Amino acid sequence: MSAGRPGAGRTDTAALPVAFVPEIPGSKSITNRAALLAAAAAGTTRLLRPLVSEDTLAFREALVDLGARVTAGPRDEYWEITGLGGAPAGRARVWCADAGTAARFLLPFCAAGEGRFLLDGTAQLRARPLRPLADALTSLGATVRTAPGAALPLQMDAAGLHGGEVDLDGSLSSQFLSGLLMAAPLARAPLTIRTRSLVSRPYADMTLALMRHFGADAEETSPGTIEARPGGYAASRLAIEPDASSASYFFAAAVIAGRTVTVPGLGRESLQGDLRFVEVLRRAGARVETTGEATTVTGTGHVRGGFAVDMGEISDTFMTLAAIAPLADAPITIHGVGHARLKESDRVAAVARNLRACGVDTEEGPDRLTVHPGRPVAARIACHRDHRIAMAFSVLGLRVRGALTLDDPDCVGKTFPGFHEELSRFRTRYGIPVGGGGTHRAVHHP
Repeated sequence: MSAGRPGAGRTDTAALPVAFVPEIPGSKSITNRAALLAAAAAGTTRLLRPLVSEDTLAFREALVDLGARVTAGPRDEYWEITGLGGAPAGRARVWCADAGTAARFLLPFCAAGEGRFLLDGTAQLRARPLRPLADALTSLGATVRTAPGAALPLQMDAAGLHGGEVDLDGSLSSQFLSGLLMAAPLARAPLTIRTRSLVSRPYADMTLALMRHFGADAEETSPGTIEARPGGYAASRLAIEPDASSASYFFAAAVIAGRTVTVPGLGRESLQGDLRFVEVLRRAGARVETTGEATTVTGTGHVRGGFAVDMGEISDTFMTLAAIAPLADAPITIHGVGHARLKESDRVAAVARNLRACGVDTEEGPDRLTVHPGRPVAARIACHRDHRIAMAFSVLGLRVRGALTLDDPDCVGKTFPGFHEELSRFRTRYGIPVGGGGTHRAVHHP
């Protein structure tokens, strides 16, 4: 591709070879939800192709600490989880590591049981909020003692959840609602949850779909009000979809490299809201095809800008768009992502600072980011131990003049341990050099 203005140099996609098919790991969101539901169920569940990463392994170990039995198949091709037939009982210390889903899902699970449970995690996880969930569980009968700021470490004295009605603030994270929902069928009486200002709504829809797969009786009776009835869960069998958030990096790479990427297993019936990211890429000029079996994105090497998009419901992918936005032909504004400031890092601020380090004019507000066209230059990317920052800027590295350097390349192990190898395979397939000449430059690791 020739040098020139951002996005210059179109590629004749009709002459391209067959699509690149990246090996996308299983969905973290589905893996951890399904693992918890299997641990609560009576009987043995088989999860096919679960994600094997730092977050999911921490979650799996926590379930073992709470009494579930987990057997992994060869090369972790499947997990068999023999459940408790309900909530945990007794005493347990639970290490959540960096996994926000572990803290937010296991806390209600423990509250539905009986005994004393101590939950803790890394300094990064201790900085993430828990107050809305702790307050809701207290109102339902649990005794919760948190560290200052309503954070981990946390002690839970549980005697079961009595059901009834509860209001939940969903403006900080949808994980609070998902955690409470999954515990609701374990309560002694029907539980009605009223949530307001819910962010990332598709994750709550995913949770409800998986609960029903495992036999729960739960429904949204009116907008923002969900009722779950007692009855628990039954063991099942579930094939885990490829992770749509992880796939976003390769879909974006296709756009800026003028290539085609296909991800089998991510089709029209996907449970994952983040697959809607491809519709954002369509606005940016990509050709998108979604069938019942797969999603394919074809780029031209040109990124069309000049639009604003609300990514509040798919906020795990806003960084992917922000990272390729400097290559667009006009500014791109992303809004609705204020809650992303409370993730593994303040993602809005971190993305803005890293783009500026690359010489890109970037403006930020409380819940928005505007990225102007530019010619990104070599820089050292501050990952803040955040896997999604590392992966998003690795994609930008395909088109940077010079080399981007990640200060923590290994942080991708949180959700996608093989990411760098897959991106290298994409780069090799299409002759995109590492630190060589031309406009394509890849990320270097220290």
